[in-house]
Amino acid sequence: MSLRLRLSLILGTAFVLIWALAATWMFRDLRSQMMFSLDQRLVASARMVAGLVDRLPQPLPAQGEGTRFSADQWSIPDGIACQVSSLRGEILARSHGNSDQVLDDQRTGFHDQEIDGEHWRSFTLARDDVRITTADRELEREALNRSVLLAASAPVLMALLGSIAMLWLGIGKGLAPLNRMCEALRKRDVDALEPLALKSLPRELQPLLETQNQLFLRIGRTLERERQLTGDAAHELRSPLTAIKTHLQVARMTAGLAHEQALAHAEEGADRLQRTLEQLLLLARVEGSLSFDDGAPCSAEHVARLAIGDARPEDRWRVELHMPPRLPSIALGMPSTLAVQALRNLIDNALRHSPDQAPVWLTLATEPGWVCFTVRDFGPGIGADDLQHLTQRFWRSRASTGCGLGLAIVQAIAQRCGCTLHFDSSDDGLRVSFKVPFRPA
Repeated sequence: MSLRLRLSLILGTAFVLIWALAATWMFRDLRSQMMFSLDQRLVASARMVAGLVDRLPQPLPAQGEGTRFSADQWSIPDGIACQVSSLRGEILARSHGNSDQVLDDQRTGFHDQEIDGEHWRSFTLARDDVRITTADRELEREALNRSVLLAASAPVLMALLGSIAMLWLGIGKGLAPLNRMCEALRKRDVDALEPLALKSLPRELQPLLETQNQLFLRIGRTLERERQLTGDAAHELRSPLTAIKTHLQVARMTAGLAHEQALAHAEEGADRLQRTLEQLLLLARVEGSLSFDDGAPCSAEHVARLAIGDARPEDRWRVELHMPPRLPSIALGMPSTLAVQALRNLIDNALRHSPDQAPVWLTLATEPGWVCFTVRDFGPGIGADDLQHLTQRFWRSRASTGCGLGLAIVQAIAQRCGCTLHFDSSDDGLRVSFKVPFRPA
């Protein structure tokens, strides 16, 4: 169902309900006013006949010859029956010719009565020694009421239909900018990622246009980053493959010690290639939608000791863990797998850039709402201009022997889990602060 049709149905239904309630209220009020007017006509007719009776030269005789008068003689409006009777119940005069139709005049004021199967509305006025009763048929009243209501409902129905038609046209006109945006998106090329330029859009559609353009910008950046990753990965993987192939060719053509050295170099190249592929796979998993949360809470000390235990056996003794004597056992607000992986990469990076036999410090501290892991090495540090490149994929300093993905993975983990990553370099080494939020209670 289109948006235009949906809005038209919703607003049209609301219009019909409102108009129906208003019309019902108006018609009930109109019927009440009409019945009041007809009752007042009965009252006016009775008073007019009473005035005529008062002006007669003598009292009217009892029912007999000459006691019946026509409506024209009494000047009574058409459709109204009139009867004049004495206090003793004798009919002195009446305007209708059927003698069987005797109006009940025992009660004064308005009352309903049935005569020969017909319902009448009557009014009786007592004046001196006579009673004057005027009446009209309920059937004629209802016929007049229906004709008036039909005449009044025609404009209401036409106004309702006109309102619905104008509503349909107005909604179509109001949705024209949205249709223009949809048409512009439909005509764009599949690979087009430039911002959408549309003029004279309403204020309500401006956020949608800005969000759409931001989405195009993010998609463009993502595609560019993936193209760069593909190129860098191809270059990084090609180098160890070329080295492996070269060493294998050397091993094939040599023997003895040279043969063994070529095979050892080929194995080192294979190990480097394996580490690069594992890092690429982990980076793809972290940046993807795969869940790492196993539901088990992990403490800061437990994560730190697991990360130290994953270091190479020959370098594990160099990592020194510093933490307060009474560190609160607070669960971290991130999966333990990612927390251990991030600390492991930071420790491996520090060990790689520290002099041989130099220690690496891993310090634990708590702040309000956060656990801070600080990894410090005692190497030469890094230049201020190079700090901004530390988390770029495949970027590494001249002295580095890694694949350039470790800190990029740490940055991806920090972005995914709401952590913060900060680098501080000085002449006595590099300090990396990795802050992890507490798990909500």
